[in-house]
Amino acid sequence: MAFLDNSGDIILDAVLTDTGRLRLARGDGSFRIAKFALGDDEIDYGKYDSTNLSGTAYYDLEIMKTPVFEAFTNNTSTMQSKLITFTRTNLLYLPIIMLNTLDTSNKTYAGLNAFLVTADNTTSNAILTGENGTPEGVLLGDQAVDSKNYIQLDQGLDTTKLSATNPIDRDLKETQYIIEMDNRFGSITSFQGVAAVSSFVDDDNIATYFLSMGATSANFITNLPRDGTDTEPTAQVISGPRGTSLRFKIQTSVDLQGSNYLFETLGSESTITPGDASIDIYTLDTTIKVTGATTGYRVDVPVRYIKKIV
Repeated sequence: MAFLDNSGDIILDAVLTDTGRLRLARGDGSFRIAKFALGDDEIDYGKYDSTNLSGTAYYDLEIMKTPVFEAFTNNTSTMQSKLITFTRTNLLYLPIIMLNTLDTSNKTYAGLNAFLVTADNTTSNAILTGENGTPEGVLLGDQAVDSKNYIQLDQGLDTTKLSATNPIDRDLKETQYIIEMDNRFGSITSFQGVAAVSSFVDDDNIATYFLSMGATSANFITNLPRDGTDTEPTAQVISGPRGTSLRFKIQTSVDLQGSNYLFETLGSESTITPGDASIDIYTLDTTIKVTGATTGYRVDVPVRYIKKIV
């Protein structure tokens, strides 16, 4: 939703989500607005000019003149950074979520800054030919159970002012994550290759996964070490007190494995050279949105699905 200033009158422009419209359509009184989010993604606070010679009233003039987003009807176009409220007044640092690409098993593909996901067995075999294991940044989407590479995001206070040996406060620790991705392209599996079950798929084919710590044996979410010995198999990107780590893989859909339609309709063609030989491929770029359920902090993970042209 959005607040629009129209000649002195404040107008609230609100659009219900798919779930909201579904509950409203029931007509049984179950529709209640229990949660909402606020954001200011369109505001550039760097425009605050404390040196303006016209006086203090003009310091934030450029900010006040910034156009405000109207409400989006497309739920895939959402706020990047949500405003949150903490009742505590002693917080010096707020937690963030960072993509961890420091280990050989969770790096992005060299020179691309994205993860490659193979669409079928033919592509996986072509990638693995002449290689000593799976190349960095490549996830075998047709065989997620056996794929050694994965995507990892770490959460905590990224500051050197607080020691990483300190525990993170409970209300700043993420124990639940929300993953949103295009259901036409693939699905989420755990680090061990156990398939996750989506909570729902909306009318835009966006699947939403709610993952909770300790809810299943799949271990999507684990605690990050804080003893300084780096007991986890990957290096740490969080400098201060650490919270949790989310790891997952991607299983490509039957549509991508058995057909070129989505690649030819939505993608393009390219060439990669993972080893000594070049491979002509279809490419399909997308992002996977990961949001912390406690803080609302969001990270977009760049993913490129690839399929060998035969």
